[in-house]
Amino acid sequence: MTLQGKVVICLLDDEFEDLELWYPVYRVREEGATVRFAGPEKNRTHIGKYGVPAKADMSFDEIDSNAIDGLLVPGGWAPDKLRRYPKVLEVVKELDSARKPIGQICHAGWVLISAKILDGRKVTSTPGIRDDMENAGATWIDEPVVVDGNIVSSRRPPDLPPYAKAFVDALRES
Repeated sequence: MTLQGKVVICLLDDEFEDLELWYPVYRVREEGATVRFAGPEKNRTHIGKYGVPAKADMSFDEIDSNAIDGLLVPGGWAPDKLRRYPKVLEVVKELDSARKPIGQICHAGWVLISAKILDGRKVTSTPGIRDDMENAGATWIDEPVVVDGNIVSSRRPPDLPPYAKAFVDALRES
């Protein structure tokens, strides 16, 4: 229970990659942190690509960057929707400025691209958005997990064990 007292927000929208949402959420909870789901509307249930539901505890507008310790952005097709919400981009920028851990996996890099926080950073993602990451000014590295300061990035579901461990470690150190 090394993360007792820590609060993490996990962003939600439809068609998240089920494992990329639930695996890190469970790992962070196992370490004692509180994980809350934030979506476009409070109490709305979102369905993952493979049918697993997740319900928003709060709306994006209710997120207070000062009251949270970290952020998880799952992959799938949800990131293409998430990056269209100004409040999501504002929260990502605020957490990055505060050097709080931001975990992103697979297509979640799109959210960080749209928040314009990747210039000069080292990251990974699904190879399908490598060009997008590089065009945003990042150095893309083909590794299971890449940690650059407060950003913890990963490629895809087979990389979930080292990704979740790296995110838990980043939270512990923050």
